[in-house]
Amino acid sequence: MKIAIHHTEVSFSDRWVSYCVQKNISYKLVDCYKDNIIQQLSDCDALMWHFHNASPKDTLFAKQLLNSVAASGKKIFPDYNTMWHFDDKVGQKYLLEAVAAPMVTSYVFYTKKEAIEWVNSTGFPKVFKLRSGASSANVRLVKSRQEAVRLVNKAFGKGFSQYDPWPNFTERIRKFKHGKASLFNVFKGFIRLFYTTEFAKVAGNEKGYIYFQDFIPGNDCDVRIIVIGQKAFAMQRMVRENDFRASGSGITFYKRELFDEQTVKIAFDLTRQLNAQCLAFDFVYKEGAPLILEISYGFAIQVYDACEGYWDSEMNWHKGKFIPQNWMVDLTIK
Repeated sequence: MKIAIHHTEVSFSDRWVSYCVQKNISYKLVDCYKDNIIQQLSDCDALMWHFHNASPKDTLFAKQLLNSVAASGKKIFPDYNTMWHFDDKVGQKYLLEAVAAPMVTSYVFYTKKEAIEWVNSTGFPKVFKLRSGASSANVRLVKSRQEAVRLVNKAFGKGFSQYDPWPNFTERIRKFKHGKASLFNVFKGFIRLFYTTEFAKVAGNEKGYIYFQDFIPGNDCDVRIIVIGQKAFAMQRMVRENDFRASGSGITFYKRELFDEQTVKIAFDLTRQLNAQCLAFDFVYKEGAPLILEISYGFAIQVYDACEGYWDSEMNWHKGKFIPQNWMVDLTIK
């Protein structure tokens, strides 16, 4: 079997290539951005591409290309069931509801009239989110009906930029104070106050819908559980100071005893039910019961190197270091 790998900096591809070299697995580097990509794949049996939600080029065609390659009979990673809902919180809402997954109740409206009627009948606070965005981007706590009405008016008016510069800048300052970002990184955030990102320019404003979730109080962290095939690992992410958001905080813990194994089992069961290769689940708890906030196939790379071990699908614990990207290659070959 010969695997085609699209290489991108700061992606899974470096580890995929290293593993192929280590295990003497036949592979070929390809460029999915080239017009002749289908011809490049002619001597390959599979395509692996870690496409990114913040890349304007990737969001234009990555899912379409991968599904087209799968239609030819070749294997792909991520496959359709794994990635169609990636970076699409609205799609995830419908999917999780359809399979009766334990999830934080979510609401989406496609007309201003229906949205306003709901705002006038519900309680607050609620969490407002755009369909796309990672590391708590495009997420805010809505504390009043008046604030919600302003968001509804904007959603069905000029819309929301995919890049919100001020929260991004303050987040860079926070990370700098905690030694998790450089001064140059803060400077880039300052420049972004005046010049938006290329992704925001290409994507345009998000409008024509509005999406909320219930706010679940009493959580000082969330739990990220990632399932790849028959293995799972976990990380606890603490919320930011004077905030409610955990994703992207950079404050993480990995001790096995921090994780409820029933929650891990739910992640395994849902991954099987959805017939996915790889899924990351973000959980919070309400009265001790785990509820899913979001799902994703992609995740940060080095941050999980600190995990102390993993569970197999029989809930046996395997202590020791591991490289989850290697499991993705194994899945593709299998």
